[in-house]
Amino acid sequence: MNAKNYIKLEFPSKSSNEAFARTAAAAFAAQLDPTLEEIGDIKTAVSEAVTNCIVHAYPETVGKVRMRLRILDGDVLEIAVQDWGRGIADIRKAREPLFTTGGEERSGMGFTIMESFMDKLRVRSTPGKGTTVTMLRSILSREKTR
Repeated sequence: MNAKNYIKLEFPSKSSNEAFARTAAAAFAAQLDPTLEEIGDIKTAVSEAVTNCIVHAYPETVGKVRMRLRILDGDVLEIAVQDWGRGIADIRKAREPLFTTGGEERSGMGFTIMESFMDKLRVRSTPGKGTTVTMLRSILSREKTR
């Protein structure tokens, strides 16, 4: 798919940057004229992906997070969140609801939440080298529905 527009952001894996990532994603997606519900879904999915980097990829250090957003043909928003942290040994297990490596205070629902708010979720990871989560969401043009 061809990208009509894109942005790339890179920031430290600090919890204070999670809100920035959510807001940046929402602002970029706004060019597709999404509904408030769609904006909320996008912000929630980005929040979960970035939080996973902060909590799981770099549990005892601050690392680098890169977020790339693209507008693809057909008004599809693609969001990729990448880290260079611990990686995931068993992606299938990590995607199971309630599975977590983040301790008792973590719900283990991050991937499940991302999947429920996006049309497609892909997780690629190499232990010791990092993880990339790619999410796709079609934004239905409100002009076409009127």
